[in-house]
Amino acid sequence: MSAIYRRILLKLSGEALMGSRNFGIDIVTISQIAAEIKEIHDLGVEVAVVIGGGNIFRGVAASAAGMDRSTADTMGMLATVINALALQDAVEKTGVPTRLLTAIEMHQVAEVFIRRRAVRHLEKGRVILFAGGTGHPYFSTDTGAALRAAELHFEAVFKATKVEGVYDSDPVSNKDATLFRRLRYNDVLNKELKVIDATAISMCKENRIPVHVFSIKTPGNIKRILLGEELGTIISE
Repeated sequence: MSAIYRRILLKLSGEALMGSRNFGIDIVTISQIAAEIKEIHDLGVEVAVVIGGGNIFRGVAASAAGMDRSTADTMGMLATVINALALQDAVEKTGVPTRLLTAIEMHQVAEVFIRRRAVRHLEKGRVILFAGGTGHPYFSTDTGAALRAAELHFEAVFKATKVEGVYDSDPVSNKDATLFRRLRYNDVLNKELKVIDATAISMCKENRIPVHVFSIKTPGNIKRILLGEELGTIISE
């Protein structure tokens, strides 16, 4: 079977790297994610990853506690670089070539993001890890993912979460929460569903980029969706 998309962007939260830990990076979990990235890379799919930093530092929480928002968000963006370096190491251990691109210049650590260079990396079969968000405060990594997806003409965004998809309420606190299998972009905005922020979903809507929301806890989900299995929630027109 062939993949339904040729080029996808995988959005991972920092919390996805924690496994059963309360903070930081769980090596077993990150190795599992790396193995899944290899699986879809082996299908011939061009892959990039945008990763959050909430397992290390959350800018919004620090801002709410009194820290200057710009400073807090910058610290959060730097946390994403730490996560991206860890994931890069794990992916390369599977034999897949990678490139780490950041929105904040740090030449000793990674390449600075240049759109044409990023496209060339994808065409050469390298997995790209985007870190540093958009490089600006007040923007979430969801928005950073939507921005990169639009800039590099990704065919879909795959948003990995801890639950099966998008629900009408929190499935952790409400066992009767209903899972949506399909949603329109406007449904997410009008219902104020918190699975992805409004700026990000508006950008995906404008550029007609479908968003697949699924559980990262079940191994193989990314590949199953790529092979056409209907899992989680798809947000589209």
